[in-house]
Amino acid sequence: MSARTAPLSLPDGTPLPALGLGTWRMGESRATHAAELAALRLALDIGYRVFDTAEMYAEGGAESLLGEALAAALGGTLSREQLFVVSKVYPHNASAQGVVAACERSLRRLRLEHIDLYLLHWRGAVPLRDTVQGFERLRSRGLIRHWGVSNFDLADLHELLQLPGGAACASNQVWYSLTQRGVEFDLLPWQRQRQMPLMAYSPIDQGALARHAKLADLAARRGITPAQLALAWLLAQPGVMAVPKSSDAIHLRHNWQAAALRLEADETSQLDRLFPPPRRKQPLAVG
Repeated sequence: MSARTAPLSLPDGTPLPALGLGTWRMGESRATHAAELAALRLALDIGYRVFDTAEMYAEGGAESLLGEALAAALGGTLSREQLFVVSKVYPHNASAQGVVAACERSLRRLRLEHIDLYLLHWRGAVPLRDTVQGFERLRSRGLIRHWGVSNFDLADLHELLQLPGGAACASNQVWYSLTQRGVEFDLLPWQRQRQMPLMAYSPIDQGALARHAKLADLAARRGITPAQLALAWLLAQPGVMAVPKSSDAIHLRHNWQAAALRLEADETSQLDRLFPPPRRKQPLAVG
């Protein structure tokens, strides 16, 4: 089983790296600012090029922190075209006019002229039709390159794609991990058919899989960490990319190395026994 059976791309063919870095819980404290900034700079040095954030994270603090790190990198040898920045809008800001204002605020915090992928963080009271209208307005102005959604189940995506402009949805970001495999029953196959990448957040269950005893036993046979094994398994799934969050230097390097790991068939079988795939429809995991 290879680490990536086929190149990953958005529906329009735009290449998408399989591994990115999340920024949830970053930017919340001045006391951790220097360490988190150093972690983002290290991630850029290691080779991370996809960065996932949201206006919700520290109420803009994570975007500001990421913007500081990216500005320094773009002032050197890194070009904007080498980066893929993802951010998300609050549901209550996702009206046709509100989403434009929210995006402009995010861009100021990120110190960027455009966001590569702009997501509706979760579904709220604003009609999807209005959100799509706002997204398309942003796209026509060049403030975003692509738009998508987060925490959408299959019924939500069916409704979205029936709306004018809804077919432009480029990605769906959901919780997907060894313990949260419900998306494999219907959502992930549907997205694969439409070449719509699934972006996995919490791919290591916010660190819980790193402490899973049986997973640790299996990982030890390979001389890798449980988190690396969990991440390697996820990154081997066609049509899936992951955005684990870490501000730890060792974990950043371990996660990066996991993208190159190759799992054997017997290892995959053992993981399926430890974490069985779904046999029926399950509620979408949200965290």
